[in-house]
Amino acid sequence: MSPERWTRPGAAEGTSGPPAATAAKPTREQVIAGLRATSEGGADLVQLLTPEGERVQHPDFDIDLDDAQLRDLYRDMVLVRRADREGNALQRQGQLGIWVPLLGQEAAQIGAGRALRAQDMAFPSYREHGVAWCRGIDPTDLLGIFRGTDHGSWDPATTGFHLYTIVIGNQCLNATGYAMGQRFDGKVGDQDGEATMVFFGDGATSQGDVHEAMVWSAVYDAPVVFFCQNNQWAISEPLERQTRVPLYRRAAGYGFPGIRVDGNDVLASLAVSRWALDECRSGNGPVLIEAFTYRMDAHTTSDDPTRYRLADEMEAWKLKDPIERLRVHLIREQLADQDFFDRVDAEADELAVRLRDFCFNMPDPPPERIFSEVYAEETPQIAAQREDYLRYLAGFADDAMAGGVR
Repeated sequence: MSPERWTRPGAAEGTSGPPAATAAKPTREQVIAGLRATSEGGADLVQLLTPEGERVQHPDFDIDLDDAQLRDLYRDMVLVRRADREGNALQRQGQLGIWVPLLGQEAAQIGAGRALRAQDMAFPSYREHGVAWCRGIDPTDLLGIFRGTDHGSWDPATTGFHLYTIVIGNQCLNATGYAMGQRFDGKVGDQDGEATMVFFGDGATSQGDVHEAMVWSAVYDAPVVFFCQNNQWAISEPLERQTRVPLYRRAAGYGFPGIRVDGNDVLASLAVSRWALDECRSGNGPVLIEAFTYRMDAHTTSDDPTRYRLADEMEAWKLKDPIERLRVHLIREQLADQDFFDRVDAEADELAVRLRDFCFNMPDPPPERIFSEVYAEETPQIAAQREDYLRYLAGFADDAMAGGVR
């Protein structure tokens, strides 16, 4: 699938290259209009489930799911949202140092996460709690990162899910290197091959690491899906300060397909992600997916979004809530009854209680913990640093005892 050409505001339709010298420079309003022109269901936005819960068809990307699979997707999103809200509350109560909310992005993450196969590898940023859920990571395993007691307690090799990456965009380079290895090892070339998917936000597309990763992946036909969750805000910077073209159309500059999907539509996110991963594992090279969604909460719990965005913008996106549109669809098509929704809500309550109990009872790690998993095998330098640090801490205890005697 080739990305469509996008005409920059102010340029004549059907022309290529820079606009003529006499063409007026587009105003900021024109640029914003060009970026958002297709955001409400335009021809280039893949959508299978409207905000009103109506199932629609797409000529290139469609999906056939049975009733149980639709209910499972709903359950995934509800439980992930509840875990996210609990993490947010725990931070506000002083139990976590920080929390990174995913509110509003459940469909993008669950759709992409459920498209991954067991042999695939996923590289997250720091917001992919939904993808972690799909890869079998228990939400309790995320708490240590945000409490500051560990960097992640799961094994990436067995889960197919890399540890969280805090440095913006760095995971794209890691994913590209991993995907190049998959290709060099002969693990691509058919539908049973391997693929890699890397997650990042719209703000990360301004980072050099993302650009470099796309260059390398294109040159080496690395089997990597770049999954950009465009939630409209890079902390306090809006999308129009990141790009003058829709993000998915940047892929054309690197020589691979770019697709924009309704990121609040879990069915479309799943269908497009499956297609992109199959493209990669078949040996056709990288794909860029722009999941057009919205960050309904703060960037992190240290952020105040009321300082830079308007309430009416939030209200407009509430009408596109990913969970509610699937709920309405299930009810409309009589695919789920009230007993099902009650059971899911009860399961969400149980998950919240389990998360809280786990967090309140998390032990503080011993001071030497920081040195224990730096490398697979401890080096003499790490051993020396550990001994120096423990000796330094012991000095405080000695001083306290001496002070008590005096």
